[in-house]
Amino acid sequence: MASLGKIIFWSMIILIVVFTAALILILALTLSGSQSDVESSNRSPIANLGKDVLLSCYIRSSSEAGAQASIVAITWRKEGLSGLVYQYQNGAANLENQNLGFRGRTELLPDAITSGNASLLLRSVRKSDDGVYSCEVISSSGGGTVSIHLRTAAFSETNFTTTKDILIADGARWLPKPNVTWLDHDGNILNGTTTLSPNFVGIFHVVSTLQPVTVRGTYTCRIENDLVTANSEATLTGSGVSARTYFIFSAAASTLTSTYLNIMTSVLCVCYLT
Repeated sequence: MASLGKIIFWSMIILIVVFTAALILILALTLSGSQSDVESSNRSPIANLGKDVLLSCYIRSSSEAGAQASIVAITWRKEGLSGLVYQYQNGAANLENQNLGFRGRTELLPDAITSGNASLLLRSVRKSDDGVYSCEVISSSGGGTVSIHLRTAAFSETNFTTTKDILIADGARWLPKPNVTWLDHDGNILNGTTTLSPNFVGIFHVVSTLQPVTVRGTYTCRIENDLVTANSEATLTGSGVSARTYFIFSAAASTLTSTYLNIMTSVLCVCYLT
């Protein structure tokens, strides 16, 4: 009985040791996989169709290595795509295996590569560019991979005109299909009339009118869909309309709660009350 007890005891000790070792190994592999030296400042960007977008990817700087790591290779891929989006090797672009859909539309920032920046400039964004991209970087001091989910939309600044007691808001390009809301200076919802006209590729032209409005009054026209919101504030002056628009982008799966457009636009409409 004593020998059987010892066998059970030592068997349990061995199992505990094996289990602990396996747990440590799993944790080590998990941590090593999550501690990539490659990051992105925006992992869920929204690109405006027909415009250019920069997909952020860079080597994380540290007090030890800094940002002086020499990049050996950069490879951009898109999930579900045959061929590569872009590849950089041995100090130059290697586009032999580049997918034809990205030919002539992609480039890195040559002056930024030496500082560990592997961001990709994608020109003339198409609806088909929507998807998940991966940026893999190999450098002299480390490397890794980061995923970026690019979403595409069409959005434009709101222009205003006015005649008599009517205020007209015009949004030239919107996709997906948006909703329009008018608000007064206190944030109360007003009744406006909106027309959405799709063009041959399905992008909507938004025209919305508000009536009646008063001189010196301030009104907000909000055009929004699941990806982008344009808040446009218009103040009727004695000689026209003073307006400004700012955009809010949906963060979706990103860790950001919202992203604001860097540029606040101000427009003075040369239109007169009659």
